[in-house]
Amino acid sequence: MIFESLIIVGFALIFDLVFGDPKNRYHPTAWIGGLIAKLTPLGQNQNQKLERVGGIFVVTIPIGIIVTLLLILDYGISLLSTDLIALVVSIVIGALLLKTTIAIKGMERYAMTVVESLEMDNLDSARENLSMIVKRNTSDLDKNHVISGVLESVSENTVDGITGPLFYYAIFGLPGAFVYRIINTADSMIGYKTDMFKNLGWFAANCDTVLNYLPSRLTGFVMIISAAILQNNWKESYKIMIRDGKKTESPNAGYPMAALAGALGTKFEKVNHYKLGNGEMILTKEHVHSALSIMKLTSILFFGIVIIPIVTVLTLLGWWIHA
Repeated sequence: MIFESLIIVGFALIFDLVFGDPKNRYHPTAWIGGLIAKLTPLGQNQNQKLERVGGIFVVTIPIGIIVTLLLILDYGISLLSTDLIALVVSIVIGALLLKTTIAIKGMERYAMTVVESLEMDNLDSARENLSMIVKRNTSDLDKNHVISGVLESVSENTVDGITGPLFYYAIFGLPGAFVYRIINTADSMIGYKTDMFKNLGWFAANCDTVLNYLPSRLTGFVMIISAAILQNNWKESYKIMIRDGKKTESPNAGYPMAALAGALGTKFEKVNHYKLGNGEMILTKEHVHSALSIMKLTSILFFGIVIIPIVTVLTLLGWWIHA
């Protein structure tokens, strides 16, 4: 049903904006991360080819478990006494589960933790808090580069932690959202080009690249619309996204980053890797507040501009799995 799927997405967004994430012991994504961590040593091997095969299993075993559980849950709901009860239960459980794949308020909390450390002139604490949300070495970053890291993380997480899961929910239902979340989590844990992970993490990294191709670009364009509504520089946002979107090592991450840099009228920099945007890199907490506003509005607009049309068209075509 069209309305069932859309109500689930709407409630998931509301739940996340109001309540944020549950504690890790109750959070499916934390459980998924724990399972990947346990499977990682089992996938490691001296033989590069076998280690690559191991990397496939590190990703596909959690996918198999989660998708099976979701299908069992769906079947159980279908056995409830009346269609109305089944519908209500499906919406409530669906919204709660989908909510666990997105992290709007969680990203805001992490970003503001870094800002609060900077406001207390505790740069070491800010660096440490930043290290929780970025892959780079933060130990030598100055204040501007710390804030740049926060802003880059906010923009990238708009895809990884919001629009990506919603996009794949719209096409494949809860299994789609959770498969995306599993692959994204695995990529963040083992998708590195270091000697330790370059073979084990290749499958997760490449799957993540493929899955993020469309969501990252769609999100970049929705960010431009958000910038226009919030009276940021939407023209510069579009210009910088088109110009600098390909400058990052990741073929996808640069698009939302560049769109945000342009909207804020500033520059982001990852030392020795890339520079996105124009002007001097003089960043303040106001830039973070503006970025968080853009992230939240982008989440809502993405629902209206992207998710509703996808769900509607697929439902009319008889595509069943997302309902």
